[in-house]
Amino acid sequence: QVQLVETGGGSVQAGRSLRLSCAASGRTIYIHPMAWFRQAPGKEREFVAAQIGGVTNYADSVRGRFTISRDNAKNTLYLQMDKLKPDDTAAYHCATTTRVGVPLGTASSYAYWGQGTQVTVSA
Repeated sequence: QVQLVETGGGSVQAGRSLRLSCAASGRTIYIHPMAWFRQAPGKEREFVAAQIGGVTNYADSVRGRFTISRDNAKNTLYLQMDKLKPDDTAAYHCATTTRVGVPLGTASSYAYWGQGTQVTVSA
């Protein structure tokens, strides 16, 4: 079992930055794919970014503004979000899986999810 807890959300103005953290417990994460997804009210869950080993994927909507990283010693995943836009407003969830070879950008690839942290960006 893996437990994931996200922190770092908040309310900011457009153009500002936030850094989200996802602390994992129950299993070391460094060998597993990890990802960030987001879900706005009334919309489907949307892929944001994922990382496994040296491979990093980003959604087109955040590429160049968001950076995913992890600290293996702390068993923690991060999402640095710069130049935030109102369209980035959503609940952000981290996810992981113990499966290998899964599509990184697909929510169904991930078995473990955090409860989410809210990000609100005002114009």
